[in-house]
Amino acid sequence: MAQVLSASTDSGTFPPPPKRRSFSELLATDLRALPVVIGLVALWIFFAIQSDVFLSPQNLSNLLLQSTVVGIMALGLMFVLLVKEIDLSVAAINGVTAVLMAKLIVEFGFSPWTAVASAIVAGAVIGCLSARWMTYVGVPSFVVTLGLGLALNGAQLLLLPPTARYGLMGSGIEQIAQTRIEGVWAWLLLVVGLLIYVGITVSNAWRRRNVGLPVSMLSGLAAPLLGGTLLGVGVVAVLNAHQGVPLLVLIFAAMLGLGGYVLKETQFGLYLYAVGNNDEAARRTGVNVGRIKMAAFGIAGAVAAIAGVLAASRTLGVGVFSGGGIGGGTLLLESIAAAVIGGVSLFGGRGSVHAALLGALVIGTVQNGLNLMGVENEIRLIVTGMLLVLAVSIDKLIEKATGQQAF
Repeated sequence: MAQVLSASTDSGTFPPPPKRRSFSELLATDLRALPVVIGLVALWIFFAIQSDVFLSPQNLSNLLLQSTVVGIMALGLMFVLLVKEIDLSVAAINGVTAVLMAKLIVEFGFSPWTAVASAIVAGAVIGCLSARWMTYVGVPSFVVTLGLGLALNGAQLLLLPPTARYGLMGSGIEQIAQTRIEGVWAWLLLVVGLLIYVGITVSNAWRRRNVGLPVSMLSGLAAPLLGGTLLGVGVVAVLNAHQGVPLLVLIFAAMLGLGGYVLKETQFGLYLYAVGNNDEAARRTGVNVGRIKMAAFGIAGAVAAIAGVLAASRTLGVGVFSGGGIGGGTLLLESIAAAVIGGVSLFGGRGSVHAALLGALVIGTVQNGLNLMGVENEIRLIVTGMLLVLAVSIDKLIEKATGQQAF
């Protein structure tokens, strides 16, 4: 028996064990978010030292709420950035669809559900049309979406009444921002979410094993499940200490989960990465690049509309200020910054849903912490801009150090 095993080994019957990756290679792939996490922890420590209330349940709940709209916008933008494009109209879509929703409710008597659905469909259609123009005519997405954003700003002003504002108090839309899930119901929701997460993770590992791909019990199963459980328990415990889990945060979490499933578990997600890395190679393998880009822009438009609805629910109305104001204001810049700071590449082909969460938390932390310190808004903008440049610089330094561009 020993001779048989020896012969089999000598003849190369058994494949050699996989090469162990170095830390720098892991940093370029699986641990790409590590610098962002370290930076976020450093910011939390700094602001906790500066303010006694920063880590209080009430302030952390406010921090999550403040990060929701930007995080959702960054999530939608991520799909466009993955295919190596840019959408400068998302803030304008956010504003015009929110105003459309309010107009349907206040002036035409639509139910809130119908008005919200109409706004989301309108956002998706606007995104798809801009991508269609871009792919059919060949105009760069930067130009198309910049011009579209200006046109939508004008449409937003036309949709508004002479008072330049629609109030939504009593319309039912305000219930979205005011609803919170407390006590045992919050824990039950966490259990349901964790069961779904466990099912998807185990199913993915099982499929990989069935097709002969390596599956690590530690990094592939144990670490994600343990990390997700600890994170969920921590978040619910903190939020339950202050009035429960806001519905806005729950919606954001559900969208992150759905986005992660689409990117990791579907053929469409694979096509997004393929088009972003090399659209010509993807086209030659049979991928309809134009349709993939239209779908990416459509998702970004629909997600921007959802963010607009949630923002209107928080402010109890819409107006000229919706969508960050005319020109997008800081909403557009913060949405792009959140995606890039979180780890989405501006050059396509790399990014994941946790980038939207991490980037939004970084920007929200800076805003919240500096506000607690009484720092002027001008300083906040300077710090946010510096963080964006620093994040992209660290990203490029990692690529140069490892000699690869991973996604």
